[in-house]
Amino acid sequence: MAVTLFKKNLISLFSALYIAVFVLLLTLGLNYYFFNIAIRSFLIPMGIVFSFTLIFSYFLLSIKIERNIIEKVSAIYNNLFPTTISTRSLDDFDLLTSNLKKITTDKNTEIELLRQQENYRKEFIGNIAHELKTPLFTIQGYVLTLLDGGVDDQKVRTKYLKQAAKGVDRLMYVVKDLDLITKFESGIETLERSAFDLRRTLENVFELLEMEGIKNKITLRMDKKYEEPIFIFADEERIQQVLTNLIINSLKYGIEQGVTEIGFEKIDETKLLVRINDNGNGIAEEHLPRLFERFYRVDKTRNRNQGGSGLGLAIVKHIIEAHHERVFVESKVGIGSEFSFSLPLASKKELQKER
Repeated sequence: MAVTLFKKNLISLFSALYIAVFVLLLTLGLNYYFFNIAIRSFLIPMGIVFSFTLIFSYFLLSIKIERNIIEKVSAIYNNLFPTTISTRSLDDFDLLTSNLKKITTDKNTEIELLRQQENYRKEFIGNIAHELKTPLFTIQGYVLTLLDGGVDDQKVRTKYLKQAAKGVDRLMYVVKDLDLITKFESGIETLERSAFDLRRTLENVFELLEMEGIKNKITLRMDKKYEEPIFIFADEERIQQVLTNLIINSLKYGIEQGVTEIGFEKIDETKLLVRINDNGNGIAEEHLPRLFERFYRVDKTRNRNQGGSGLGLAIVKHIIEAHHERVFVESKVGIGSEFSFSLPLASKKELQKER
């Protein structure tokens, strides 16, 4: 504390020293011209005057300078972060300094965050423009061909109308998924929670995606046989959507003769962890932090060729977070990926209510 005080009042110390020397010289001069007292007998009074002047000037200047600094700095501080600060205590000066440092750090962090958000906004606008532009140009091309005379040929007409319909479906996927994400982010979309058997829900998803698995030559299976029902308390429709999106994602990036395996693990008496593993190509580590961003694609060309809105994983994240749970991903290139998420287990009271 003594070192801090010395540094803080260094200007006051030198100023007081100059004043004390000036007073000492002035006293000597007055004695020489008016009193003519012997210097030797005047040494003790001169020492007292010098010491008193030095100490008095130091404390007076220290208080005045500190008050002046605090008044000016606190005026700036109060504009940034309104608060009531006493100007009479060194502790307040320390508090003021630490708060200003904190504000500076916070502002730098805020500026960096705004830069990141601006970059994300630009990238997002570019991605959504690309997602909408591709099917729109496809539809436009087929419609213009039909208007140029292709409508008269029944085979051409049927083929092009089917292709245009696919483009419309692609647009509908993007718009519908964007609308769902917007509702979750704004809090408009609400969850209809109920107790249901997650095992049966997964069986329904397997049935829906069975043909997709056969088409991609990938086997869908459980990690083991679950004899007992697994009741959770969540929105069944949304959880089925999460399972569907994650399994479809594994089928898109899986390898031929590969396996997508789903397992359940009880974390504690209130939580369940759902794991979805595949032995596909895996995802490079640098992509993992951004994997759940809207329209973010690891393999842009391949993913766009296979269709979809590019919002599947973003929807998964929003649905799980709307349940106040978390979603995780682990992956290694050449080995495969594991997506997992937690869900609340249904309590006895919730099960009785459903019955």
